[in-house]
Amino acid sequence: MGKDDSPELLQGEPTAAQLRALDRRDPALGRARRRVAPFPKFPTKEGGQSHFHALARAIVHQQLAGAAARTIHDRVRALTPGPRFPNAAAIQRLSDGALRGAGLSANKLAALRDLSAHCLDGRLQLRTIARRPNEEIIEELVAVRGIGRWTAQMFLMSRLARLDVLAPLDLGLQEGLKRLDGLAERPKPKELEARGACWSPLSSVASWVLWRLTEE
Repeated sequence: MGKDDSPELLQGEPTAAQLRALDRRDPALGRARRRVAPFPKFPTKEGGQSHFHALARAIVHQQLAGAAARTIHDRVRALTPGPRFPNAAAIQRLSDGALRGAGLSANKLAALRDLSAHCLDGRLQLRTIARRPNEEIIEELVAVRGIGRWTAQMFLMSRLARLDVLAPLDLGLQEGLKRLDGLAERPKPKELEARGACWSPLSSVASWVLWRLTEE
């Protein structure tokens, strides 16, 4: 299998044949998959206007309720002319006072500054990031302040539309697997990872199903 055929480079919408194969590998997941809302087409309109915006938005939204995060996000967006969120260069030109006045905490301000710096000096090449393997992308993203492995994995799934992403530390996935398999307790991350080995190359689809199970 060549690099371009690697499962982790698969992106876009899963084919019907791929979904049937997933159902055969995990019949319990397949039954749940056919019951819950269908896997969405990524990236969604809410995912960000650009890769930079998607990452900046993730930073702004961390540890905040949706309404509060949207308010701060929109205030930052309003700091520059036009309807779009400021790009990396514009973020660096804005003063700390302006950004703090929009509601950013000191930590989030520092994280946005660091994200912008990584983009401007070439440490983070967002224009070509979609060409690289998952783990290489994660390694680059977690080098930015305020971006952890989970945030990087969500970027892979929702922004780059990667089909084979599994975040075993995610509590929602652990709860979803608990419900899928009728477990007494949530599985530990390594247990979830081992149980989910059969989901590749559609781990993102399996993750979607588990998240939906937590809503039932």
